[in-house]
Amino acid sequence: MTTVAYVLAGLVAALHLYFLVLEMFLWTAPAGRKAFGLTPEFAQETKALAANQGLYNGFLVAGLVFGMVRGDDPTIAFFLACVVVAGVYGAATVSRKILVVQALPALVGLVLLLPALT
Repeated sequence: MTTVAYVLAGLVAALHLYFLVLEMFLWTAPAGRKAFGLTPEFAQETKALAANQGLYNGFLVAGLVFGMVRGDDPTIAFFLACVVVAGVYGAATVSRKILVVQALPALVGLVLLLPALT
C-alpha cells in the first residue's frame, strides 16, 4: 500500500506543479485563462494574487518531493493533509470540482499511507 501512496503523492505533487505553472506563468495567457475561466481583464487584475497562490502550490510540491526522496512518511502525510485541507476549502469557496481534482487524490494517498505511520 505504501507504494500506491507514494504514487498518489507523486501525482498530487505533479498536479500542484501544474497549478504553479498555470498560476505563476500562464495566468494571463490563453491556457491559464481557459483553465480557470477568466476574462483577460480579470486575469490581468489578479495576476499578482495568482502568482502568490502558485508559490504556495510550489511549497506543497517541495514538501511532497522532499518527503518522497527521503522516504519520510510523516512528512508526506503532513503535506498530503495540507492538500486535503486546501482542497476542501477550495471546494467550499470556489468550486466543488476542486474536491475531486485536488482533495480526493491526496486523501486516498493519506489513507493508504496511514498504516506506514504506526
